[in-house]
Amino acid sequence: MKKILSLVVLGIFLNHPAYADLSKQDIEEIRKIVKEEIQHIDKRIDDLRQEMNTRIDDLKDLMLTGFGILFAGMFALVGFVIWDRRTALAPAVKRVKELEEREDRLEKAIKEFAWKEPRLAQALRSVGL
Repeated sequence: MKKILSLVVLGIFLNHPAYADLSKQDIEEIRKIVKEEIQHIDKRIDDLRQEMNTRIDDLKDLMLTGFGILFAGMFALVGFVIWDRRTALAPAVKRVKELEEREDRLEKAIKEFAWKEPRLAQALRSVGL
């Protein structure tokens, strides 16, 4: 690629009328100058490529850090929701147990009374108690 570019530049210089009477020594000097410029441009391109790679690596690190923080926050939130659900449901579970115990006591009292009252016993049998 470098050789082709230097030949193209050299060809442009040699075909121009102002450079038609150049000596071989002048052509060699021009060739050296063109070669140095191409090397300088190559170095600048390599420096830019290295700088871009550094920036891309920094961006990758930033994204991985951000995703890590995001996932950690999500897991913490899910853990908090599960913990909060248990603590929030504890009073409701306790209340349900109390109501079930009360229901059992009321059912027992009604069944005992049904032994003495045949109409109540018949009503309980009709509903499946």
